[in-house]
Amino acid sequence: MSKLQQRLMRELQQNRNIKIVKTAEWCIPIRTVSVTYEPVRRSTMDVLMTMLLLSIQEADFGSAQELSELLLVDPLFIDDLVSLMIRVNLVKSEEQFYRLTEKGQQQLERGIFEEELEVETSTLYFSPCHQSFLTIDTNNDEYDELPELYRYIDKEAEQQEQFEESLVIAGLQEVNAEGEENSQKIISKIVQTEAQQINDSPCLEFVLYDREQDLLFVRVWNTLLNQWDHHLEQQLTDKEQLIWREQYLT
Repeated sequence: MSKLQQRLMRELQQNRNIKIVKTAEWCIPIRTVSVTYEPVRRSTMDVLMTMLLLSIQEADFGSAQELSELLLVDPLFIDDLVSLMIRVNLVKSEEQFYRLTEKGQQQLERGIFEEELEVETSTLYFSPCHQSFLTIDTNNDEYDELPELYRYIDKEAEQQEQFEESLVIAGLQEVNAEGEENSQKIISKIVQTEAQQINDSPCLEFVLYDREQDLLFVRVWNTLLNQWDHHLEQQLTDKEQLIWREQYLT
């Protein structure tokens, strides 16, 4: 870890006006949380599905063969797609004809196809100091011996085991982000949230003085994220700037 600290110090001191007046190492608690949820695949409705739904909406069709003859598409494709639309409740068979369900009507109007997927379980990492779930970097450095805990830990928040659903969903969406142009996996329902163990994650703190601007500020490297942590930097600057100024600049 000393190599990392030295690298960061060199980076910070590239500006000759910056002086490092203090360094420190400490840990923040990270709560491991297991989340079981129901995902939905949302995508732009393709042309063939749109044509099928419009055809069923406008006329009476009782078989995939009839739809195939109208649209001039191989019956096997039509049969597979109609079976899918029945399975996901876009279409139903009523009085020997296909009919759009309310869900099918809504999705046709929006031009969006949503397919319910199997229940999944993911592991999230909650930081009481950030009051949010963090996306960890699996290539972060490891400590042989962990330093002391962050001096501004909220003990009540550290023991938190219940989390707002909006926070959990936001954390899952970050984990499931796939970057596909026309498709994305969204969270339909949180089934269960189980708080598990707490692990300590190291951070490196640098108290800096800018001679040119006569400004004292802090930078914090979060090894869990493997990057500078602007949330903790602002938190420390707000809490301790006056104390640091008295201590280091008198």
